[in-house]
Amino acid sequence: MSMQIESLLGQLWDQYREINPQADRIHQLLTARGEVIENDHVAFRTFQDPRIGVDQLAVPFLEAGYQEGGEYHFEEKKLFAKHYQHADPGLPKIFISELLLDEFPADVRETIDKLLDQIPANLPTPLCTAGRLWEVSYADYQALSDKSEYASWMAAHGFCANHFTIFVNKLKTIDSLEQLNDLLVVEGFALNTAGGAIKGSPEVYLEQSSTVASKVDVPFQDGTHQVPGCYYEFARRYPTPSGGLFEGFVTKSADKIFESTDKKLQQ
Repeated sequence: MSMQIESLLGQLWDQYREINPQADRIHQLLTARGEVIENDHVAFRTFQDPRIGVDQLAVPFLEAGYQEGGEYHFEEKKLFAKHYQHADPGLPKIFISELLLDEFPADVRETIDKLLDQIPANLPTPLCTAGRLWEVSYADYQALSDKSEYASWMAAHGFCANHFTIFVNKLKTIDSLEQLNDLLVVEGFALNTAGGAIKGSPEVYLEQSSTVASKVDVPFQDGTHQVPGCYYEFARRYPTPSGGLFEGFVTKSADKIFESTDKKLQQ
């Protein structure tokens, strides 16, 4: 693992812990059992815009030797995504999605354009750690939330890791995703049950589950408010008929995982 990518992943993890207070608790829970945690993938969100789209967020990972692994389309949520992977199996996959602004009505576009108009000409690098590059009112956040939880999350948090993902296959004291989920529930963590606590199956070679994002304090133009932050995901991969583990993602499952930041799951 190169120092460059190791440093970037470490910075992303530290930022992520700040907006996911569950992360340290889950790590402590598992390391107390003797586990050494390996990441399956790290995910990012962005808006469809040539300055900040999927391809721009991918730059530091491509420079570190990652290669494009697949494309994904989410019609209902109006998203496009790509995943990237590295020849080093110890490095997590990278999953980057973007909100397709052209598919939203004018009022949503107008609100998001107010944010994008604030982006500086000289973007910070790497973009994926830049945080929020705009000011936003809580009223605009709420208006976006009514149309797209994804859009409101981006408006509130900007550029950072939306979630890290524990690679369940590497756990030694836990044999299944069901067992991990049961442990988390007993310890008081709320799971995303949209589409079932476990999304996917051995038949599609991937099972996924996730916590519900905790609410965190976020500063808006008109004061600080509590909004959903980040969540923790858990993935178990199965061998394909060719013999190796499935390396991609399942759109139907990922569609429900996105809802881990949906405020409706927190009510």
